[in-house]
Formats: sequence, C-alpha cells, structure tokens
Amino acid sequence: MTDGRRLSSSSVFAGRWWRNALWALAIITGALAAGIAGYAWFGPMDKMQAFANAAMILSGMGPLDRLDTPAGQFFEGVYALVSGFVFFAAAGLFLVAPFHRLMRRFHLEDDAAPHDAGRKKT
Repeated sequence: MTDGRRLSSSSVFAGRWWRNALWALAIITGALAAGIAGYAWFGPMDKMQAFANAAMILSGMGPLDRLDTPAGQFFEGVYALVSGFVFFAAAGLFLVAPFHRLMRRFHLEDDAAPHDAGRKKT
C-alpha cells in the first residue's frame, strides 16, 4: 500500500496493467468461443468459417455469411449486440490502469501546489 501521496512504482503499475490486459483477453476469448460455437451450431459452417464470422462481428465489421434459420438469425442479432458491449468493456478494462495513473498524477500535482497561494497574508 502507498501512503496516498505518491505514484505507485512502475513495476506495480505494469503488473496492474498486465493483469487487466489478461482479463480483457480472457473476456474477448470467451466471447469469441461463444460466437464460434453459435455459428457452428446454427449454420452449416466449419470451425474456421465460424471463427471468421464470429471474429468479424466481435470486431464490429459484420458477418461474412448469413444464417438462414430464424434461430440462427436470432443468435446472430444477440451476438452482435453483446459483442458491441464486450468490445467496449474489454477496451475499458485494458485502459483503466493508465487512465487511473494519469488522473492520479494530475491529483498529485494539484496537491503539490499551495492551496492558499492567492490569499493575502494578514
């Protein structure tokens, strides 16, 4: 723990950032695996074709192939909506450590400035 008056060391910061990056990677991998399973189940696709479709939707590009069954179309719509949320959640998780460090640095600079610099001494 820090005393609240200084930034954590670079190694502590790097450890936090790596931990968040691994969590974000795990979330993306889980979402991609769910998409591959869904495309392979609902469409007549092999695993590589299902991977390509799931990766394209997860990255925000859109599907390569259409699913023709109503259940497949429902899956595709729900997966597209969830993928948008997952992408932003993983990006936020990855960027929270450097953003926190930046905000902390600004806060420390504010604390270093005298609070009553503009006041007249009486």
